[in-house]
Amino acid sequence: MGSESASLSRAVARDQRVGESASLSGERVLVTGATGFIGTPLTGSLVAAGAEVAAVVLPGEVALLPPGARAYAADVTDVDALRRIVSDAQPQVVFHLAAVGLTNPHLPAADALRVNTGSVIALLEALHEAGCARRIILLGSSYEYGARRADDSCDPFNAYAASKVAAWAFARAAYNTWNAPAVWARPFQVYGPGQPEAAFIPAALRAARHGDDFPMTGGEQQRDFIFVDDIVTGLLALAQADGIEGRAFDLGTGQLHTLREVAERIWQLSGARGRLRVGALPYRPGEVTAIPADPERARRLTGWQAQVTLDAGLRRLVFGD
Repeated sequence: MGSESASLSRAVARDQRVGESASLSGERVLVTGATGFIGTPLTGSLVAAGAEVAAVVLPGEVALLPPGARAYAADVTDVDALRRIVSDAQPQVVFHLAAVGLTNPHLPAADALRVNTGSVIALLEALHEAGCARRIILLGSSYEYGARRADDSCDPFNAYAASKVAAWAFARAAYNTWNAPAVWARPFQVYGPGQPEAAFIPAALRAARHGDDFPMTGGEQQRDFIFVDDIVTGLLALAQADGIEGRAFDLGTGQLHTLREVAERIWQLSGARGRLRVGALPYRPGEVTAIPADPERARRLTGWQAQVTLDAGLRRLVFGD
């Protein structure tokens, strides 16, 4: 794709994200994890749409926020700080993205509970006291399902996934006891620009570009890969749809691809000189073979569905389109 066409594609995608958030113009929005992989494009879209964005970030990350977002430097585990921030910002819409341990299978259970569960409880309590929020979007994880995905039942296989299940249980309790306007979003295998290099796709891309060999497992794991732009539009849709409080939504494409298939496509697109060393690494303990998304509920109740195919997303990463 030529540079002119690539620029046009990026502009169209950006305009679509802004359009999705247009009805949030003028609303007070609070975002935690606003400088993260998903939080950065989400915060930028909200600012561009005219929302009054307050962002909770760690003290060293304030400078990473887009212009126009109001920074609150705090740790999401600080209960008193969250209460003060909510009282001051009076958010009508909240996106709680801050978490730890997504790529760390050895995350200590105490840390997972303190951050991933404790921050949800503290935020819900602060919002209950303030009485200002009409919608609270809480970010879960596809890993909550574990090896079972026949229905909404969860079967977490590590501390990170278990802490997310526990957080959703507290959110449901808040919904049942005081009608907390909470919605639970479960993104699946998110990828795209700005993803931490430890993740599978950016690690493969780095090896391909440098001409390095890429050691990996047998690559039989099947995942539902979804481009970060689609996650942003999905979160915005959850913020605006009527009558969905208390529900959990999968944000995925509904299509499964093996890790080996993805790595091979990256090698084909990039003309990599290194070797794919399939089977060089062991599978992680408790590795789940397949984690499929069921995006039908999100499509039916919000009108959202993913737009970027895996091939299109990989091309955008490889060629910068």
